[in-house]
Amino acid sequence: MSVSWRPRPKLFCLCLILCATGAVSGVFQLQPLNAAVLQGSDARFNATVQGNWEFMTWKFQDIFVLAISGSGNVTSTEEQFSARFCSGGDASCVEFIIHNVSRNESGPVVCSVLGGRSKTAQLEVQEHGTVNITGENVTAMQDQQVEFRCVTSAWYPTPTVSWTWNGQAVDSSLYNTSSMADGDTFNSTSVLKFQAERNTTVECRATVQALTNPQSSSVFLVVVPKPPDWTVLIAVVLSFGGCALLALLIIGIIFCYKRRKEKQTNYKDEISKRVRTQSPAAVQGVFENTGYVSEGETSVAPSKHTDSGFGQAIGSNVYVVPVYSLQAINGSNNTVDQSGFRKHRHVTIV
Repeated sequence: MSVSWRPRPKLFCLCLILCATGAVSGVFQLQPLNAAVLQGSDARFNATVQGNWEFMTWKFQDIFVLAISGSGNVTSTEEQFSARFCSGGDASCVEFIIHNVSRNESGPVVCSVLGGRSKTAQLEVQEHGTVNITGENVTAMQDQQVEFRCVTSAWYPTPTVSWTWNGQAVDSSLYNTSSMADGDTFNSTSVLKFQAERNTTVECRATVQALTNPQSSSVFLVVVPKPPDWTVLIAVVLSFGGCALLALLIIGIIFCYKRRKEKQTNYKDEISKRVRTQSPAAVQGVFENTGYVSEGETSVAPSKHTDSGFGQAIGSNVYVVPVYSLQAINGSNNTVDQSGFRKHRHVTIV
């Protein structure tokens, strides 16, 4: 099979005439009908014709770029385009190749065979950029919320961003992704938030249809066990401590009150006891007149005392004092009457 890439106007004119007048029997297919390839790679299309065919042409972006005969002779307008029989030299299958495609070469690809039948496929040239998780490895306490930010740059079209942890896909509800155009490419930002539970490898992935394996970036999450929570224990201790202090305070108040009452009672009892046990002659120089009789009485009745042990008298009274008592007390030489008593006025002060 000979291949030539230089333009041959006469050959293309002949091709057009044959396509307009000839016929082809059997089934005619073109695959893939939608092709997505990365910029700088090769785009490949396969045309399958069942039965005999004599001539096939290919158009790219509405321009004839290649022709191939049933015997395998290929004529191309540029080196970027080529064609060959599929593996094994099977003439029923022709592979059309566009080499080193660029972003501006997206568009329709049309294959026609003799007889005017044609099939159209679509070519989309995509571009992959970079993906990066901002920051480095993260250390967090257990149950602490952590956040990871993934940035993709210079992708076309907008990439699909996803997350994994320890190789398992992350639920899309845990992250949010936004994109914006930057010239003829797109940049994206994805933010993942979750609670740290265990050591985890966090990976951000970005891909487009033409990319066989997604681009990725990963960091490591180190989870440190959180210290014991003493809040509940402290609250319980403070509660019991407060109750205990309140009880001690109440007990102390009751104890002090009882002690005070006991002291007051003991003081009163002691005073009363001392008064009862003291000699009557020692109380403020006031002596009990055991010989007191009222006027007109000749006998002396036993003196009566109040509960405090003091003699009770109101105002000025006349006491009859035995001679021996007054003499013993005052050492006087007073005279007495015939009955042996002497009338004496004495004032008792209470």
